[in-house]
Amino acid sequence: MISAITHIARLARAAIVFAREGVFGAVDPSLVPPPGQLALKLARLVERRGPKHGPRLTRALTRMGPAYLKLGQFLATRPDVVGVVIARDLESLQDRLPPFSQAEAEAAIATSLERPLTEVFASFGPPVAAASIAQVHRGEVVRDGVRKPVAIKVLRPNVAARFRRDLSDFFFVAHRAETHSAEARRLRLVEVINTMSRSVAMEMDLRLEAAALSEMAENTQDDPDFRIPTVDWDRTTHNVLTMEWIDGIALNDHARLQEANVDLPDLGRKIIQSFLRHALRDGFFHADMHPGNLFLDDAGRLVAVDFGIMGRLGLKERRFLAEILLGFITRDYRRVAEVHFEAGYVPSHHSVENFAQAIRAIGEPIHNRTAEEISMARLLTLLLEVTGLFDMTTRPELILLQKTMVVVEGVARGFDPKLDIWKTADPVVREWIERNLGPIGRVQGALAGTGDIARVLMNLPDIAARSVKVLEQLETMTREGLRLSPESIAAMGRSEGRKNRWRTVALWIIAATFIGILIAVRNL
Repeated sequence: MISAITHIARLARAAIVFAREGVFGAVDPSLVPPPGQLALKLARLVERRGPKHGPRLTRALTRMGPAYLKLGQFLATRPDVVGVVIARDLESLQDRLPPFSQAEAEAAIATSLERPLTEVFASFGPPVAAASIAQVHRGEVVRDGVRKPVAIKVLRPNVAARFRRDLSDFFFVAHRAETHSAEARRLRLVEVINTMSRSVAMEMDLRLEAAALSEMAENTQDDPDFRIPTVDWDRTTHNVLTMEWIDGIALNDHARLQEANVDLPDLGRKIIQSFLRHALRDGFFHADMHPGNLFLDDAGRLVAVDFGIMGRLGLKERRFLAEILLGFITRDYRRVAEVHFEAGYVPSHHSVENFAQAIRAIGEPIHNRTAEEISMARLLTLLLEVTGLFDMTTRPELILLQKTMVVVEGVARGFDPKLDIWKTADPVVREWIERNLGPIGRVQGALAGTGDIARVLMNLPDIAARSVKVLEQLETMTREGLRLSPESIAAMGRSEGRKNRWRTVALWIIAATFIGILIAVRNL
């Protein structure tokens, strides 16, 4: 109960910050039930005076600190949860915060590496970038008597405790929402926060980011258009990540790209095809491919940095993606619909023909059009409407993939406004399908299936023994009934009584808290 009061108090503070920044002013009152309309009117009383336009939610999340900032970035990848308009607003959210002090960074590195800083690095400069979880410094190491530049990423002090506290508030809200809302259950809000929690936990262990760098480097070592910085494992720990310094041109530096006479349409093609190759071939892709995380080296290759957010796809999801893309490319909407049903993403009580009709409504308006003629916001809106119409439960890995595809398409379109994403994707998709769904892929699939069958056959004796035991227990229960001791019945009664009392107390405390918030709002 005390925990619930703590959550409510912290959430009330967040609500006041949102009200001050005018977030609730962007809500359409007609979409809110009467009690909510009253709350919106009260929130408008404390709204900060000034311009009524601009990224209000972005400002509020930035004021609330690192965890809320990260929540906003994560929700930008989930338009199915927050809606397309808000998701596009959150895309502008910059993960930039004031850096912590040089002395703190040096102390953190020395403690983490268990050596004086001067023994580890030949030089260690001031921070060049600071985000919600970590900041990056430029330094130098000596290898074979030669000084080499490196990038050193250091976790913020005490960041884990701050995130744990705020994430517990997010879970509190998600659990309550799913308890009372069928739509919240369909959107799987608890799973959304779980996914974010896992993502943040991985970002706060820099050894895991180093492992992602290493894995992707192995996957892409033969790619002619893409490469990954090298990890310095001797100078990498839970709190510190050291890697090769990249001197290439950042893709958000359009002036330098033009000065270097870069073939911009070809660069757009490289971005699209590299991403699809990683997603389809490897099932492991960079899920934050905005221009600030991409560089062009002297050899004309793309170089990616910041591997805190990664996406994974199993073979089933990769096949789903490839067949969906090929279906859109060839306008075979019936096949696109069938793949959704085969994958189990659409409940079987729906009609394949009706779903194919809905898919056609999405595909036809964008077929044979250049990227500059396609509204990605409109496309996302249609996809999400279809999701709700056909009772499709949220698939976090596919939503992350979809959102990343939109970001990648947007980056590529910045270099070639006439880029046709479908024609650009065609060779990569067809190559994967021929390799995995053609004759060779079928033989490999059959061999894998043979191995699965062999493992099942080896486990049959254990399965049979457990089945017999369960059947004997069921027979005993059927014959003699399920018996509870008097002590068990009494304990159950006492437990239920305590629950009822605490529910009553909780309701009164929540009501009192809400009244207190209203009084505070009136006095602001």
